[in-house]
Amino acid sequence: MKNPTITDVATLAGVSKSTVSAVLNNKTFIRESTRRAVLRAIDELSYRPSSSARRGFRRAPGRSITFVVKEAQNPYYAETLAGIQAAGGERGYVVLLASSEGEYGLERQIVELCTEREIDGLILTPILNDDTDLSHIFELKRRNVPFVLLEAVRGVRASLVDVDNAKWSCEAVRYLLELGHTEIIHFAGPLYSAHTEERLDGVRRAFSETHLIMNEKVLVQAGHSAEDGYKAGLECFRSRQGADRPTAVTCYNDLVAVGLLKALRELGIGVPEEVSVVGFDDLRMLEYISPGLTTVHVPKFDMGRIAAEILIRQIEGRGELPPERVSLEAELVVRQSSGRLHGS
Repeated sequence: MKNPTITDVATLAGVSKSTVSAVLNNKTFIRESTRRAVLRAIDELSYRPSSSARRGFRRAPGRSITFVVKEAQNPYYAETLAGIQAAGGERGYVVLLASSEGEYGLERQIVELCTEREIDGLILTPILNDDTDLSHIFELKRRNVPFVLLEAVRGVRASLVDVDNAKWSCEAVRYLLELGHTEIIHFAGPLYSAHTEERLDGVRRAFSETHLIMNEKVLVQAGHSAEDGYKAGLECFRSRQGADRPTAVTCYNDLVAVGLLKALRELGIGVPEEVSVVGFDDLRMLEYISPGLTTVHVPKFDMGRIAAEILIRQIEGRGELPPERVSLEAELVVRQSSGRLHGS
């Protein structure tokens, strides 16, 4: 189905194209009854005006993409942003960055503001939890605003670029099992991220392949930052002593793992001699971390580049394009933070 045009709006409202343009540009000489008729037609057709049709509206200069992230200080997004800028810059797009800081209300405001200002398209890492209202994302689809997701949203048929988080979280646990570890726990991520549940699903999958029991002791609610990992690490390893102490930990992301390493160092617990630690993401900053962190490498630059390429095809394409779903390959990178369990 082709996107509705200003001609379609004019025909449905029974007015001229110039009258529709005047309504879009908030001209005061239009009668209120005419204005209402045009707005009803726009709503019925889910018409998204082109930039030329809305010159009177404030909009970002030139062609623009907004990248909406969940944590401004997370270096994961910086590496993804570099890929978006590489692809967008080649086609003359300015890339804007906005952060919801894990707050649904702020994410919704960002998306609505971008829509009002006629941003050409968005790349989203959406807030997802039990209380999330996805109406702003469904509104993007209703108004034919191009967007690409970097985390899956159930029930939303949209373009997606990601890795198989469950698969690679499972691979991380399998690796630790092969090293002889059976006392394995998982430091889980924030409740607002779909990746948190997907990576936890991977842990469950690995446990289901063994005689091990997935109980409440296996899951530690941590978060997304190094500070979160540090605090969770201190609390966990202070409270669990002797046979109850884990010998291996998989973490939601590298930042949590880095915080955990600091906690273990302060507690005098050797890594990997006493506890093996595995992260997720493979951030560039890890080359400055000691011991080197075993982690799952996520191709973040490629993720951003491909997402931008898909988005630009949507923006510049004629008619409605079918969603594209791309699952990139990840890789377990073994470094010094993990080792074989003594005696195994």
